Amino acid sequence: MQAREPTTPDQESVWDYPRPAILEPTGRRLTVIFAGRTVADTVSGHRVLETSHPPTYYFPPGDVAMDLLRRVADTSGSFCEWKGAAVYFDIVVDGRTAARAAWSYPRPQDGFEAISGHIAFYAGRVDEALVDGERVTPQPGGFYGGWITRHVAGPFKGGPGTMGW
Repeated sequence: MQAREPTTPDQESVWDYPRPAILEPTGRRLTVIFAGRTVADTVSGHRVLETSHPPTYYFPPGDVAMDLLRRVADTSGSFCEWKGAAVYFDIVVDGRTAARAAWSYPRPQDGFEAISGHIAFYAGRVDEALVDGERVTPQPGGFYGGWITRHVAGPFKGGPGTMGW
């Protein structure tokens, strides 16, 4: 494991996040844009915090253009030890498709009921993901869905050599 990055007063270290993961509401403005369309925009989201991971943000379905999402039939093998079984969505806008760019937990496990049916997005599979107007960097590796901003310090799990952390 790499050394813990130093933090500034306006940052959180992902190494201070708990394990098991927790869920908390956030009033930050969260926005997802794909193919020139705002797919999701909220100030009523939730974030999941887990040791070594940047926050993963969940949007209430009323703040998501659900008509742009297409549920993916095959979701085999997608189970989170904290949240349960996930379903995935493609985003389809004007002939462009972002495959498996979003997911949801229809029946989340205890402690995560507040995100039942909420939608999360992979920042690396959309054109823009923003937190309070700041463009997000996707969590490394493509498997996890955390959003990195200037407000979090790592190192972050997900890249090569980090699976055993």
